[in-house]
Amino acid sequence: MTKLGFWEIILILFVVLMVFGPNKLPEVGRSLGKGIREFKKASKEITDSIKDESCEVEQT
Repeated sequence: MTKLGFWEIILILFVVLMVFGPNKLPEVGRSLGKGIREFKKASKEITDSIKDESCEVEQT
């Protein structure tokens, strides 16, 4: 995976600003943050579930 440079990030931010407009950006940011939090929570739950199952298998 390639790293994003300064100009690539500026270009992406400019495109996002043009697509959503300045009034929608806070809402888009909140939605994105909420989605990331939910994804991390689900990922942690799945990881914990797998660890619990593997511990149960090891004990038997």
